Amino acid sequence: MSRVLASALAMLLVSSASAQGSAPLADPTRPPRVGPEGEVVVPEGPRLQSVLISPTRRVAVIDGKAVVIGGRIGSATLESITESAAVLRYADRRETLRLMPAVDKRQRRVADAARSGPASSEKGNPR
Repeated sequence: MSRVLASALAMLLVSSASAQGSAPLADPTRPPRVGPEGEVVVPEGPRLQSVLISPTRRVAVIDGKAVVIGGRIGSATLESITESAAVLRYADRRETLRLMPAVDKRQRRVADAARSGPASSEKGNPR
């Protein structure tokens, strides 16, 4: 019985290794500012690194500096802060900095939610 189990496990490992070799996988631990060839991609302009929102204040960390609403970062003024973005106002334009620029968060429409049924947390399953 143990030989059958060992053989099945070996076949499973070999088949999964060959399937992985067919297409390159993205490294989930790679920093987001490293290109596919390993080169460092330097972002242009200011970069939002963190936000702090409390009932009494809102702070954005931009390029390593804590900035409050109305504060200055270079030639821009910090206009607003949300959970995932900060808006800078320059003399001639506005720029929205996002915590995760590659993530496009969208709201589900009510019709889509009704079609998919109850959320998994409502079924007693953790999300």
